[in-house]
Amino acid sequence: MTTHVKRAFKYRFYPTDAQAAELLRTFGCVRKVYNMVLAARTEAWARQERVNYNQTSAMLTAWKKTEELAYLNEVSSVPLQQALRHLQVAFTNFFAKRAKYPRFKSRKKSRKSAEYTSSAFRFRDGKLTLAKMSQPLAIVWSRSLPEGAKPSTVTVSQDAAGRWFVSMLCEDPTIRPLPTADGAVGIDVGLDHLLTLSTGEKVANPRHERKDRSRLAKAQRDLSRKAKGSANRARARRKVARIHARIRDRRQDLLHQLTTRLVRENQTLVIEDLTVRNMVSNRSLARAISDAAWREFRSMLEYKAAWYGREVIAVDRFFPSSKLCSACGALQESLPLHVRTWTCACGTTHDRDVNAAKNLLAAGRAVSVCGADVRPQRESSRTGQSATKQKPSQREP
Repeated sequence: MTTHVKRAFKYRFYPTDAQAAELLRTFGCVRKVYNMVLAARTEAWARQERVNYNQTSAMLTAWKKTEELAYLNEVSSVPLQQALRHLQVAFTNFFAKRAKYPRFKSRKKSRKSAEYTSSAFRFRDGKLTLAKMSQPLAIVWSRSLPEGAKPSTVTVSQDAAGRWFVSMLCEDPTIRPLPTADGAVGIDVGLDHLLTLSTGEKVANPRHERKDRSRLAKAQRDLSRKAKGSANRARARRKVARIHARIRDRRQDLLHQLTTRLVRENQTLVIEDLTVRNMVSNRSLARAISDAAWREFRSMLEYKAAWYGREVIAVDRFFPSSKLCSACGALQESLPLHVRTWTCACGTTHDRDVNAAKNLLAAGRAVSVCGADVRPQRESSRTGQSATKQKPSQREP
């Protein structure tokens, strides 16, 4: 039996005043329940007790019967139950040491969203109607759902710019492994150029944030002058958020185009295993690195490769891809960042980024073919040789 990939299809919609009021109430109740349950589980954790999902569900039922929290009955119960499930997943990840301890949701800063399962919405003839609503949502169908698709869950959200979105999770039969390709490519990310490929192709860095920096700075200055809690400040905040949303949308559009093309054209894609979280601690480069969105690029590349039967290989970040000659394998002692081209002793002149991409590809092929572990070429204290040139000892697997 063929198992189809589940994929989220996100659309913008325009709610009526009544629908917007209902959704905003739902968002508030979801946040309230999430925070109350998190507080209860935190208190239990301090007493060295664990609270599971069934216990939190019983808490919610009891809260609804109180006069103080009776308003929780006015919204659909499904998004509230889903909030409990999301918190359970957060605690499961925490106990498995995959994530930090769950945090409380803020009314102003946290994402406004509510998740509905199939029992809380109706999808017929291309019209989506949520529980507690009499009219379907006015969705802008920017692309069609797969033929015969039936959403299993629906997530409604509002971003900081005030835009409304609905995300429908469906099985997508159109996603299947592509025919095997002959291509393999090394990908070096950067700031002067967003991507440099081992083929020699360079993709310009559009610097989306820099293009709107002056508009953003002006909007932020206007925001800082507005009185806290005023309607003017709320409007100014939305204006700032709209500029951020414009930057984010353009960035994601470009990354989707690039990653889709790379995955379709190549069977193997080799990247560098960068720790972006540590790199953005460099104050002089943090803004440029965040604008380049290297982490988002890698995430898109990996999930699309999984969809279409491709392989993504991440090479150790300490691998000297820039300083290693891709022609003869000689390692330069030093290569400052401002040096963009250099000539090896063998006579080969290298473009720094293209050379790095070629070395990443070669290292990735070694991993793919023989399972080698790509490690940095460090000098061994025992032999004085480069670590990658030593023969493995008998103790190594």
